[in-house]
Amino acid sequence: MRLARRKFLRLAAGAAGVAALPAVSDAVIAQTFPAQTYPSRPLRLVVGYPPGGGTDTVARIMAQWLSDRLGQAVVVENRPGAATNLSIQAVTAAAPDGYTLLLIAASAAVNVSLFQNLPFDLLRDIAPVSGLIDFPLVMVVNPSMPVTNVAEFIAYTKANAGKVSMASYGTGSTSHVAGELFMMMTGTKMLHVPYRGEAPALVDLMSGQVQVMFLTLTGAISHVRSGALRLLAVGGKTRSEFVPDTPTVGETVPGYEANSWCGVGVPKATPAAIIERLNTEINAGLSDPATKGRLASVGTTPIFYNPAGFGAYLAGEIEKWGKVVRAANIKPD
Repeated sequence: MRLARRKFLRLAAGAAGVAALPAVSDAVIAQTFPAQTYPSRPLRLVVGYPPGGGTDTVARIMAQWLSDRLGQAVVVENRPGAATNLSIQAVTAAAPDGYTLLLIAASAAVNVSLFQNLPFDLLRDIAPVSGLIDFPLVMVVNPSMPVTNVAEFIAYTKANAGKVSMASYGTGSTSHVAGELFMMMTGTKMLHVPYRGEAPALVDLMSGQVQVMFLTLTGAISHVRSGALRLLAVGGKTRSEFVPDTPTVGETVPGYEANSWCGVGVPKATPAAIIERLNTEINAGLSDPATKGRLASVGTTPIFYNPAGFGAYLAGEIEKWGKVVRAANIKPD
């Protein structure tokens, strides 16, 4: 009887010790056993744009792919504002457990130099996961302009210095800095007219209130096909598969390259195993014929990177556009 009582007391003490252990957070579990436990609940993909635009559409296409591959819902959370800075700040404040993803837009690379005293450091606080897509930028003009190619446009603009108006969808936007880079590399001078978004800028461009604009092919293509706009060139390094007969700006202005793009990041300190898993699944989606077709339907091209490669690409974009922002003395509105 005495032996049984002692055994019972030992078991009771052990149970009490287990009960007294502190609760283990999901983040700690993810750090310790990332491959075995991830994902065990829904994820969120934070997007710095409102619903309905091209970037939001791309995010939802990839969210559906990841949901199917990971076996957990991937919910798109729209956090527009401050040129995508609000979305970045929200993700830097999230737990580094792989359940909060950030859609990094090209504007984020510009913002590093454009905005002073940001409450985060993009390269320090966000871990790169993967590239996603390239939005080809194109150079379009109102059809009333007496030019049909980039060389003619440069000559006309130099002969009419300061009289050609360049629309953009916001000061410091990719649309704006692409135009500033063009002016720097060609020695032209245009009057920058910023708008609050692509749609109102297009309205004035088609009506002739402004003459030229650098914008995404996605936003321009229907107006080009209708004849409301004239397509002069694409801004990427190579010709676009969507308008293969259209030359690049670089064919006339050697070295010019400007494009819009998206990638994916997570909070710094997210386990490497989780980052690798996400990278693998995203790249698989970009290679999947059905998903690739859906992305092509909104005029985008997949870009493939491993985490280190996308980090290097992001750093290069920050450096490139920082030079343009400083040289043109661009200040946020």
